[in-house]
Amino acid sequence: MNAARIREQFAQRGFIAGDDLTTALELTLALEKPLLVEGPAGVGKTETAKVLAGVLGTRLVRLQCYEGLDAASALYEWNYSKQLLRIRLTENSGDSPEAREAQIFSEAFLLRRPLLEAITQDRAPVLLIDEVDRADEAFEAFLLELLGEFQVTIPELGTIAARTRPAVILTSNRSRELSDALRRRCLYLWLDYPTPEAEIAILRARLPDINLRLAEAIAAFMAYLRDQPFRKLPGVAESLDWAIALTRLHRDALDAETLDKTLGCILKVQEDWILLRSQSARYAPLLTNGAVIEGAPAPPESDYGIGSVRARRG
Repeated sequence: MNAARIREQFAQRGFIAGDDLTTALELTLALEKPLLVEGPAGVGKTETAKVLAGVLGTRLVRLQCYEGLDAASALYEWNYSKQLLRIRLTENSGDSPEAREAQIFSEAFLLRRPLLEAITQDRAPVLLIDEVDRADEAFEAFLLELLGEFQVTIPELGTIAARTRPAVILTSNRSRELSDALRRRCLYLWLDYPTPEAEIAILRARLPDINLRLAEAIAAFMAYLRDQPFRKLPGVAESLDWAIALTRLHRDALDAETLDKTLGCILKVQEDWILLRSQSARYAPLLTNGAVIEGAPAPPESDYGIGSVRARRG
C-alpha cells in the first residue's frame, strides 16, 4: 500500500494525514519494521494506529504502558488456578512428575497478554505500544527481542516466533529519553501540532457542518496558544472538544465571553487559565463579536480519546 492510498483511506475515516506520516506508514508496512512516533500529547499518535488497523481491515492489539509494567502484564501469565485444579485432578493418574509438569506448563494453561497475542495471530494485526516512555528502562530492554526479531522467549516453552509480523507502532510523549537500542530497531517519525490550515481541514473532516469562519477562528487561536509558555499545551483533541462545545452553543465566532465560558475545553491547568487571562490585550485581535446561530445542526457525540481525529460514525 503506497502513501497516496494510505492518505486517501485515512481521509475517508476523517484523519487528515500529512506526507511525512503517510510515507512513514508506507515504509513501515513495506520493510516490516516498527515505527516509533514521538510528539506532543493530543496530536494523533494513538489514533494513527487505530485508523491504520481499520485501513488494513485487521485487529488492533494495544498495550498501554505505565510505570512498573512487566512481562507478566505485557507478554504472558500462567493460569495458576487452572494449573492447581489440574494438579489435584491428576494426583492419582499414575503419570510421572515430569509428565504432569509438562502438562501444566503447556500452551493450554497460558494466558496471552498483548505482546504474545499480537505475534500469535494468523492474520497480522496492528500492535500499538502506547506511551512507551511511561515504562521503565528494564521493560524497554525486554521489548528489544520482539522489536528486532519478532519473537519472544518463554522459559517453560522456549522461543515463540511471530506467525505473521504485526505492524508495530510505538508512541512516546518524550516524558523521558528512550534508549538508542530501541530507536535503532525502529523507523522514526516526529508528529507535531498541525498548521492552522491542516487544523481547519481536521475540524471540517470531523465536523462537516462546522461554520468555516468558526473553524478558522479556532485554528488561529490554537496556534496562538501553542506559542505560549503553558504547562500543558492543547492538542488536536482539545481543538475538537472545543469545536463541539462551540457548535453545541450555536456559536459561529469567538468572543471574550464565549472563550471564558469554554476555557476548560482547551486549557486543563489553573495556572494556564491565569496566564491566558493576563494576556487578554494580546489575543484580543483574534476575537470577534460572536453570534448565536438559530437552528444550527446538532454536533455529533464525542466518541474519541486523546489524539482522535476520526470521522463521524455513520
